[in-house]
Amino acid sequence: MFVGHYGPSLAAKAAKNPIPLWVLFIAVQLLDVFWSIFVLLGIEKVRITPGITATNPLDLYYMPYTHSLLGAMLWSVAAGIAYYVFRKANGLSAAALVGAAVFSHWVLDWLVHRPDLPLYDNSFKVGLGLWNYPAFAFLLEIAVLFSGMYLYMKTTTRVSRGGGFGVVIFGFIMLAVQAYIFFGPPPTSDKAAAVTALVSYSAFAGIAYWLERKRAPLNIEQRG
Repeated sequence: MFVGHYGPSLAAKAAKNPIPLWVLFIAVQLLDVFWSIFVLLGIEKVRITPGITATNPLDLYYMPYTHSLLGAMLWSVAAGIAYYVFRKANGLSAAALVGAAVFSHWVLDWLVHRPDLPLYDNSFKVGLGLWNYPAFAFLLEIAVLFSGMYLYMKTTTRVSRGGGFGVVIFGFIMLAVQAYIFFGPPPTSDKAAAVTALVSYSAFAGIAYWLERKRAPLNIEQRG
């Protein structure tokens, strides 16, 4: 899963919390951020194997540190602790929400990955394999993303130019990116896939930072 991961971050921001949207955008992709770094360092492994699934050519055969169930749980706890240390004034509930956002990545990956997600180390791999059903996988990505986007739009209001059409444009960009991932050419190498992922995550976090400055939470009277 790729753009669908951002649905939980937008939904989390729709709740009344002080966590910056860009932080939530990084949180939901944190496992992949470190996966990309670990691939570049040779710590985790991936092969480009067109046809291994109907929509994704990545053979993710060794990623015990970022995408095992145990690893995901540890990254989630670590992220929550780190957020609490640096933003203690936001409280434990905000830190817990950051941790939950991180863990949402593994849950959504479990739906679409082939059985390449280990429960621990590199053993007992799971995954429901929706990547082998392009229509279902694409609709799931879009449904999760736009559900979060709907909640975010419903609980915030435009406060400056760009706060309205910016969300729409962002949605179309996400649609285009997901379509390219599913139906475009495969990455040229494992390193190229990792670099592209890091650039994408940085760009989307930047968009989230810009977008949040254009919108503000609705008060209770406005929501009613």
